[in-house]
Amino acid sequence: MRTRWAALTAATATILVATACGGDDGSGGDGASGNEPGYYLSLGDSLTVGVQPDDNGTLQETRDGYTDVLYRNLYDTDSTLQHERMGCGGEDTTSFLRGGNGQCEDEYGGASQMEAAEDFLDEHGDRVELVTLTIGGNNFTGCVDDLDIEEGDGPTVDVDCVEDGLERIGTELPEITERLSAAAGEDTRIVAMTYYNPFLAALLLEDEEEAEDEEGSGDEESPEGKATDEEPPEGDGEVEGELPGDEDVVEYATGVLEEMNESMRETYAADGIDVADVADLFDSSDFDVPENSETGMPANVQAICDWTWMCDTAVGPDIHTNKAGAQEIAGAFEDQLR
Repeated sequence: MRTRWAALTAATATILVATACGGDDGSGGDGASGNEPGYYLSLGDSLTVGVQPDDNGTLQETRDGYTDVLYRNLYDTDSTLQHERMGCGGEDTTSFLRGGNGQCEDEYGGASQMEAAEDFLDEHGDRVELVTLTIGGNNFTGCVDDLDIEEGDGPTVDVDCVEDGLERIGTELPEITERLSAAAGEDTRIVAMTYYNPFLAALLLEDEEEAEDEEGSGDEESPEGKATDEEPPEGDGEVEGELPGDEDVVEYATGVLEEMNESMRETYAADGIDVADVADLFDSSDFDVPENSETGMPANVQAICDWTWMCDTAVGPDIHTNKAGAQEIAGAFEDQLR
C-alpha cells in the first residue's frame, strides 16, 4: 500500500486534466489489467461537489470542484484509482452526522453522510487509499444576509447564529473525525481542510453616504473601486481599486473564521488527520497590499476576488470557489499528499 501510494502521488506537482477519463464518475473504466482498484473517497459540502453559479447566477453542481481536480491529477498517475464522490451541497456538521439536509435526501438511502462513509470504508477496507473532508462552513448558513457588493448597507450578521455554528463545530467535528478515523483502514490517508473568508469582499462595499454625496455633486465619474449602476467592465466582472467598505463586518468575520479554523486544526490534529490549510493559502489574515499590486487590494481580498465568485458583479456575489480557486485548493491537498 505504501509503495503504491508513493507512486500514486509522485506526479502531483502540475495541475493536469486527464482526457482519458471515462464514465460518469471519471474513473476511466477498469484500469490496469489484473489490478484491484483503489478508491479516493471525498466527503463534505458544496465545495466537495464543485457548486458554482452558472451564467444566470443559478447555483449548480459541476465537475470542477477541488476534489475533481485532485482526482484527475491522481488518475494521471494511477488509472486504476476510482473516485467515490460522496459530498452534498448544504451539508453542515449536524446534518453530516444525523442527516436531515433536504438536498441530500436521496444521496445516502436515508442514512447520513457519516453513516454512508462508514459503510463504504467498512466494505472496501484498505483499498480506500485517500479520504478528503470539507465540513463546517455551512454551520453559518443563514447567519449572514445581504451579500450584494453593489447595493445596500452591506452584510448583516446574526451573532447568535454564529455562536451556535461555532459551538456545533466544537462538539460535532470531533465525533466526525473520531468515527472517520476508526472506520478507515490502517493505511488510509485522511486529509481535511480549513476555510477561506469570503466576507473579506465586504471591503469592496460602496460607502453609501459618500456615494450619495458624489451623486449629489453631479460628478458622473465613479471613483475607482466603488460599485455603480453602470454595466460591469468586460472580463470577469471584478471590482478593483480602493477599498472604502465595511471594516466592522470584515473584522468580525475574520475573528470568527480564525476561531473556527483553529478549532478545526486542533480537532484534526487530535485524530492524526492532515490539514490542507486553505485559510493560509488564501492569505486570510494578510491585509497588506503587495508592492506589485495592480488593484490596490490587500493580499487576502485579492485572493477572494481571484479564486471565488464574491467579486463577480455579473453572476455573483457567491461564496464558492471558481475553477481557479478549485485548482488552488487541490494543490494544497497535493502538498499534503507529498
